[in-house]
Amino acid sequence: MYLAVANIKRVFHNYQIKIEKSIVFLTSIIKLRMNLVIDIGNSKVKVAVFEIDTMILSIVCEENSFLDELKKISNKYQIVQSIVSSVKDIEEVYFEELQKLPSLLLLNSDTPLPFKNLYSSPSTLGNDRIALAAAAVSNYPQKNSLIIDAGTCITYDFINSSNEYMGGAISPGIEMRYKALHQHTSKLPLLSKNEVYRRTGFSTTESIHSGVINGVFWEIEGVIAQYKQDFNDLTVVLTGGDTKFLSKQLKNGIFANRNFLLQGLNKILTFNNQ
Repeated sequence: MYLAVANIKRVFHNYQIKIEKSIVFLTSIIKLRMNLVIDIGNSKVKVAVFEIDTMILSIVCEENSFLDELKKISNKYQIVQSIVSSVKDIEEVYFEELQKLPSLLLLNSDTPLPFKNLYSSPSTLGNDRIALAAAAVSNYPQKNSLIIDAGTCITYDFINSSNEYMGGAISPGIEMRYKALHQHTSKLPLLSKNEVYRRTGFSTTESIHSGVINGVFWEIEGVIAQYKQDFNDLTVVLTGGDTKFLSKQLKNGIFANRNFLLQGLNKILTFNNQ
């Protein structure tokens, strides 16, 4: 009886070892699928790691520190393919380090895309808008989609139900509007966005907040209303740095997703490595 129990324990122990080895093996396979996504914006750098289509890490850092963050990520994850998008020229010191990334794809106007680009000047279309369009066709295929990116600028990008990128609009972002009022007048103060504002300002400070914040809300709602006149099945996505601030006040029916651009870059990366 004792020998039988001992044999059973030995068998289970061997199975346990095999299972643990299998888990280690499967984990190593999953690591081989890690994608590194880098978005160099006007003011910040966003870095993300994806396991296939699932984002497992996302950080926002200053431009002068993102190389240090990349080293930490490289030590923790086994990255096999990378994509870099920048809305401006990449400094040489950064470019040299980025070239060392595995299977690097530098997004530009010649990069193959998972949608048809009907923009009349594709070489001038910003990488950020390209990535947003890719995210739209990935998350909402065969849907009429309006993507609103509220960051340094507010961009509007429309993708139709045939997965064709049609174009959109560009207007000043919230912070840019505050700065413009201050820099192009002699007495108006420089303010920052404030969640407490009135429709009718009873002071200069309140009037500026009302003009900037309400102006942005009315602009966004007006653009959405215009598109919905032609596309009543319109899908609207709000993204960008001011997503949280704006989504509190905008009407329901808008999908808020701050990581939409990063998802789009990952989609472009996988599309080019199929």
